[in-house]
Amino acid sequence: MYELRLHLFAQNKPSSFHCYHNSTTRHKKLRNLITETKMFKKFSSEEVSAQNQVKASVQRKIRQSIAEEYPGLEPVMDDILPKKSPLIVAKCQNHLNLVIVNNVPLFFSVRDGPYMPTLRLLHQYPDIMKKLQVDRGAIRFVLAGANIMCPGLTSPGGALDEEVEAESPVAIIAEGKQHALAIGFTKMSAKDIKAINKGIGIDNLHYLNDGLWKMEKFD
Repeated sequence: MYELRLHLFAQNKPSSFHCYHNSTTRHKKLRNLITETKMFKKFSSEEVSAQNQVKASVQRKIRQSIAEEYPGLEPVMDDILPKKSPLIVAKCQNHLNLVIVNNVPLFFSVRDGPYMPTLRLLHQYPDIMKKLQVDRGAIRFVLAGANIMCPGLTSPGGALDEEVEAESPVAIIAEGKQHALAIGFTKMSAKDIKAINKGIGIDNLHYLNDGLWKMEKFD
């Protein structure tokens, strides 16, 4: 059974990006937009088509959106996104946007989807996102960019937060590891992952040592 589960991980490839908003139409647009795209596997600054310093009103909207998505960041929001520091939005291929402050990428989003922290920022504030845990056997697959299969979350060593709903941004942690190894979007709720226990549970969007991770500074 364990070998079968590993085989399922190996067969899996990153697929679509799912929006966290409630609009069904918006979900479909994002699924069609990013289907079969490995967003950050070989990501580099060459994929940036434009970058703009946003005006104060836009900056306030971005800060508000991030604060609503991650209430735990509220006390340190001024440290992460200082009001007096220029906030740059870099537009990349596949309608991917990066939020950059002082040349450091801090958040990313796709089209009008939610802002998600980079792993480097998440490691500084590890409790801002809900977490789902994979077993040890899944680690190397996740670090290769594979999506997370349900059996890797439900087997001994895995762990589910049953409050997590479908199409939610989550931190993916691993058995025996301190820091998150990836950030993803759930394709189904944690309760359904447990009940169905097959197929893809989480789309893997950003993982350790991918292109975004390696971009410590934006030139």
